[in-house]
Amino acid sequence: MSNQKISKINAGIIGATGMVGQRFITLLSEHPYFNISVLAASPRSAGKKFSETIGGRWKMSVDIPESVKDMIVLDASDVGKVSSMCDFVFCAVELPKEETKKLEEAYAKTETPVVSNNSACRNLPDVPMLIPEINAFHAEVIETQRKRLGTKTGFITVKPNCSIQSYVPMLTPLLKYGVKEIAVTTYQAISGAGKSFEDWPEMIDNVIPFIGGEEEKSEKEPMKIWGGIKDGIVENAQTPPITSQCIRVPVTDGHLAAVFVKFEDRDSKPSKEEILKLWEEYKGEPQELNLPSAPEQFINYFEEDNRPQTKSERDLENGMAISAGRLREDSSGVFDYKFIGLSHNTLRGAAGGGVLSAEFLYRKGFIMKKS
Repeated sequence: MSNQKISKINAGIIGATGMVGQRFITLLSEHPYFNISVLAASPRSAGKKFSETIGGRWKMSVDIPESVKDMIVLDASDVGKVSSMCDFVFCAVELPKEETKKLEEAYAKTETPVVSNNSACRNLPDVPMLIPEINAFHAEVIETQRKRLGTKTGFITVKPNCSIQSYVPMLTPLLKYGVKEIAVTTYQAISGAGKSFEDWPEMIDNVIPFIGGEEEKSEKEPMKIWGGIKDGIVENAQTPPITSQCIRVPVTDGHLAAVFVKFEDRDSKPSKEEILKLWEEYKGEPQELNLPSAPEQFINYFEEDNRPQTKSERDLENGMAISAGRLREDSSGVFDYKFIGLSHNTLRGAAGGGVLSAEFLYRKGFIMKKS
């Protein structure tokens, strides 16, 4: 499919009124592969035009696309009706985990693939959790999942927690050198909580040293990303161990990470020049397939000591590139190297990452027209 004309297919957005749902709308309004055919949300939003139900809660920097302003929002729980109007769905609902899992599986069982922004299914070994540049091969487990769900074309795929994408890409090419230990502290924007300064004034001039559930995700989700496939399911990696702290900071968008890494054999660790070369050359299937949302340069290194900065680098390559800087040896000897990473949490880390995964799955034949 790499050179032929691509026919658009219909996408639904479940949870369209939330911040991530809104981001999906902006990313898909003029997408070359996907057409927004249906919006769905909670019962209180259903039955109204999107522009009416969103009211003053539109949080994007661009206006609501004309193509969705008059679209009638459906009830997300009306799975049959919503699924009949689209070929696949993006899901960004705000429900308890068990309810989210039940809803996503209900859509999958209507033979409607689900590309989820939620965490409810991330730990299931037959649900791929994709950063397509890193673990695209995990899509293989969809066959096992379909057997469990009793579907032919329906399945669920998820994207990982937004914060891990600020450091996992840089660590991945270093694993072949035998990484022994990793420590990371993430400084996370308020949009990661679905908030803006207008509705969370307590964050102005403030830092909160705790984000519920984030440290567990930061330590465990990379193990699934780095896992292999055994007997048709993802078998999580067991090493290297990661210890983390996650801090909420007064920034609109962009998660920054301070990373420390130690190697098993400290005498044969890679040089700084070797690491920078690995980062510069690192690419995956999104780049090879020239996917619309894929950054041309996956990891971008900045030589300046005061970069990457959240405000100036978060939008690099439409917010889909990863930034790195301040790679240096740890003079204390506790670790071998330390560096800074940065990613846009609602683009690469949320809706944009979901769209990239959908593009990849479409090009590989996992997502297709229903008829």
